[in-house]
Order: sequence, then C-alpha cells, then structure tokens
Amino acid sequence: MRSALASAALAALLSTAAAAGLALPAQAQTRAAPAGRLKVETQSFTLSNGLKVVMSRDTSIPTATVGVYYGIGFRIEPRERTGFAHLFEHLMFQGSEHAPKGQFIGTITNAGGSLNGSTRFDYTNYYEVVPTNALERVLWLEADRMARPVINETVLKNQQGVVGNEVKVNVLNRPYGGWPWIDLPMAANTNWYNAHNFYGDLKEIEAATVDDATQFFKSFYRPNNAVLVVLGDIDYAQTRAMITRYFGGIPSGAAVTLPDISEPRQTEEKVSSRLDKLAPKPGYAIGYHVPKRGTPEWYAMGLLDQILAQGEDSRLHQKLVKEKAVTGSVDAGINIGLGNMFNYNGPMLWTVSFTHDADRKREEITAAVDEVITDIQNRPISTEELERARTKMRSDLYAMLDSSTRFGLVDLIASYALFDGDAGAVNRIEDGFAKVTPQLIQATAREYLRPTNRTFALIEAGAGAQTGAAK
Repeated sequence: MRSALASAALAALLSTAAAAGLALPAQAQTRAAPAGRLKVETQSFTLSNGLKVVMSRDTSIPTATVGVYYGIGFRIEPRERTGFAHLFEHLMFQGSEHAPKGQFIGTITNAGGSLNGSTRFDYTNYYEVVPTNALERVLWLEADRMARPVINETVLKNQQGVVGNEVKVNVLNRPYGGWPWIDLPMAANTNWYNAHNFYGDLKEIEAATVDDATQFFKSFYRPNNAVLVVLGDIDYAQTRAMITRYFGGIPSGAAVTLPDISEPRQTEEKVSSRLDKLAPKPGYAIGYHVPKRGTPEWYAMGLLDQILAQGEDSRLHQKLVKEKAVTGSVDAGINIGLGNMFNYNGPMLWTVSFTHDADRKREEITAAVDEVITDIQNRPISTEELERARTKMRSDLYAMLDSSTRFGLVDLIASYALFDGDAGAVNRIEDGFAKVTPQLIQATAREYLRPTNRTFALIEAGAGAQTGAAK
C-alpha cells in the first residue's frame, strides 16, 4: 500500500555502511488475518549493566535473528549536528577492537546470513539473520561493537563522505527529495527536536569531529540504553548463557536523560510550499498530529487510517482516485516512510500524500479531502465498516510479521521493550483495536482531523533557480 516514493525515502534514510541503501525485507502480500489472536512467547531478563534482553523461540526456520536497539534516534541528535545520528550509525559498521573493518560483514555473509541497520525517530538499530549455528559469533560481534567500536579520523572522514553523498543523491538531486517525510515534520512541528532536518545539513555533517562522535557514543551507546532481541530456532538456556558471557561485562553508562520533545496542541492551519525543479508533477501532502502512542485515541487513529486511506475501498481512494480523478494513488499512514505506527515514541503525524496534474488546484483538492473528513466527523461509521477496518489492520499487522527474516517481529518486540519496558505488550495490540467504538472513531476524528491541526507540504513542479525555500 506504500508508494514507490515512500519506499525510496525509507531506503534513503535508513541506509548504512553495510549497504548502499536499506531496503527492509519485503512484506508479505496483504492477506486475511488469522482467526486467533497474536500470541508470541517471550522470555525477558535484564543484565546487571542494564541491558534489556528479550528472547523468543521459533523453530519454523533453522535461523536466528538478532536485533540490537539503542534508545537514540535522529529526533534527539545534537543541535548544529543535524544528520549526526544517521552518520554515527554508519560509523558503527567500520569495525571494532577485535573485529576490524570488514570482519563483521564478512562473518555474517560467509555464514549465509544478512545484516543491516537503520536510524529512526526514537532509536537506532542493527540486526543480523544467520543460521542458528552462527548465533554465538553474531552475539560476540555485537558485544564487541557495543563495547569497543573504532572511532577515529579515518573512519569519520570516510563516512562523512558517504552520508554527504546520500544527501546529494537522495534529497538534493532527485525529484521529490525529502518530500513529505522531511518536509512535513519540519513544517508541522514547533519543537526543534521534532522539526529539524534529520537527514542532515551538509555543512553540519562535514563539521562533525572525532570528539563529537566519541561523546555521542559515551552518551547513548551503552547497555543501559539498549535492548537486545534474539528470536528464532534457539535454546533459551544456552542463548541466555551466551548473552551473559559476551554482554555482561560491558560497563553501563550514566542514565540517559532525554530532552523535552513534546509538541503544543496545534491551533492554526499551516502551509509550506517549495519549488522542485526536478518534479514532473505537483505534490500535495497533509500531516495531522496524532494522539499519544498507546492511548485509546491512538488505536482509533490507526483504524481511521484504514478507513480513510488504506486500500482501494478506503474513503479517500474512492473520492480522490475513483470519483474526482485527482490522482492515481493515495499514500498515507502514521510514521509513514520511516516505520509504522508501533515503532516510535514521541509526537507523530498521520500523513496523506500524492502527486497530481498541474491543472488541479489546492483548493479543489482540499475541498474533496474535507468532504471525506467532515463526513466521518459528523456521522458515526457503521459496525460493518469498523469491523472491516479491524480486519485490514490485523491483516497488515500479520503481513508485517510474516517474513523469513523475522525482522518485523523483532522490530515490534524491541520497540515495546525499549519504549514501554514490556515486550509482552505485542500480544495485547489487537485488544486495543478491539476496544475502539464508532463513537471513539468520531470523537478522535473531530479532535485530530480538524483543519487547525493540519499542515500542508506542497511541491511546485518545474524549473527554478531556488529550491527548498519555504513560503
């Protein structure tokens, strides 16, 4: 259900030194969700240094997936060092004290496995999928990287060049570069932590020093600011012993104190626009601030996304594609382009975006969108439509988890362990959606889909000497 543009944006941001650009494992095609509820067996424990560990046994495939999640995303990177969290993610692939550059990647690939990493709003993660007999090697490698990464002038300059080139290729010199996944948060939010250019300004990326990188590592890349997830064909006792052996001796750091990332309630509509000299068509995007993660209204917002924008039966698709022929497809979601509605922990937007012909004006398009939004605010949805939305949501959830890499499930478990301290909460996700009523859907739409809570990020297509300047 995601457009090629959103997929390109995701791959561009989440690329690592291990690969030119991150492409998450392809999701399974949407299918009917299973009749029973999601039930994932987990065993959790915490090492004396504060490292949270979650294990889950699944013998369906003779592989193991390891995910290390650090509680540092681009949202809270240092001021005047935009793009630094992403840059540091690259540095972590440049070798550690006992595994020089290339050995980590070579060990995984020679075992027939795969690996990658990503930087998101609220975490940075690294993951590997390997045959089960290579699990101990992976744990040793991740422990050495957590304790003793190589951070020096050589690797820093090398990766500054790599990341700087990504900015040029993926944002500055491509059609719709940074739209809407960078443009909308910058326009909609008022708190710098949520509103800065997280991909990074080239001058600030180039200005980063070894001291900056070392301090960043000491501040955030500590076991007491991390979650380790091991999922697959494993033995619990043996895996716990290996984790304790390799990670238990890593010193913990000072407790991480996060800055205030809250956003005030938006009370006025915002509009930003920029000329994109490479864009063949105008771009139209709207972002609405969503309820706090985990609240009843947040679950309702997830179902509103299904009702309004997911699939050909969605109301916006019917209005904008079928009836008005404004666009050929509608791309939408919570945390779209950078994850999903489960793997973030701060202010977030529900985004709707698409390109359209130049003869369709913003006022005309907005009137069509408002017609759909106003209807769901003024008339309670039917029980049948609500049940259909729940089924679609469950189908998307199970499709996300149904991958030979198990990465979708690792990501879900790690997010709940990192943000909520409760890996078992993944088994209660469906309960949250089950409690949503037509009345809650209507109340949520009235509060969060009001015009004064929305921000437009528009692309003007055509040639021009100036690009990127907001009006």
